[in-house]
Amino acid sequence: MPSDHPPSAQLPWEESPLTPAGYFEAIDVNRYKPTPHAGGAWHRDEQHFSPLGGLVVHAIDRHRAAGPDDGLVLSRISYDILGRLALDECEIEVATVRPGRTIELVEAVVRIAGRPVVRARAWFLARLDTAEVAGGADERLPRPESLAPWPMSEVWPGGYIASLDVRPVAPPEPGRTTAWVATPLALVAGVMVTPLASYLALVDTANGIAVRQPPTAWMFPNVDLTVHLHRQPHGAWTGLDTTVAFGPSGQGLTSTVLHDVDGPVGQAQQILTVRPVPGM
Repeated sequence: MPSDHPPSAQLPWEESPLTPAGYFEAIDVNRYKPTPHAGGAWHRDEQHFSPLGGLVVHAIDRHRAAGPDDGLVLSRISYDILGRLALDECEIEVATVRPGRTIELVEAVVRIAGRPVVRARAWFLARLDTAEVAGGADERLPRPESLAPWPMSEVWPGGYIASLDVRPVAPPEPGRTTAWVATPLALVAGVMVTPLASYLALVDTANGIAVRQPPTAWMFPNVDLTVHLHRQPHGAWTGLDTTVAFGPSGQGLTSTVLHDVDGPVGQAQQILTVRPVPGM
């Protein structure tokens, strides 16, 4: 959701040292507390959406695990960011909107201080053997181990960005970057989460790796994130082949082909609100 503040020059852990555990700590089955590692890039008292997006998937996984194993896999998830994401305790409610044996729709709502701030809907589809007709994806990216790290915190402040290992395939360019992203941190401290939740917890980083304009002069936060998957990702690295476009009337679009080490797994889209930093 658009922030009313420019990127902060002060890091969010200056008064609260970083802890090595994870991005969130579980309070109970539905409530979570963000650690300083979840600190946002636009303002120090906000949280970055990327780990929260992964936390939503974790909550959905827990909800579906309470029922029978139906073999369905998450194939699309769409997040709408409804308000300011304060760096504060959140509660996640999950409900099945459309049950089914081959297709299911699940909805999750994130609340901070009792107010809805994120609404997500996820489609689950049947897992079938379609290897015989699989095809159409692009080539795989160079492996991340062969690439040099890029200090993304030179462009962005915030605990989340500081926690990342970013490996660009080539030097980042305005509006165009392909990079691998990983983190040494758990999504939820001391809690096992699915590989998909960990993978999706890094996807929202796409809007920050290919900036068209310096974030100290222009603001371009996303108000949504939609991910479509044609294959389930695996491994510790999230590959982001990202292009950012700004239109002439205050809107922008971040488009990303998503990869794991075996090749493309899907696509992500983020709509942006583009405006100059106040006072610039």
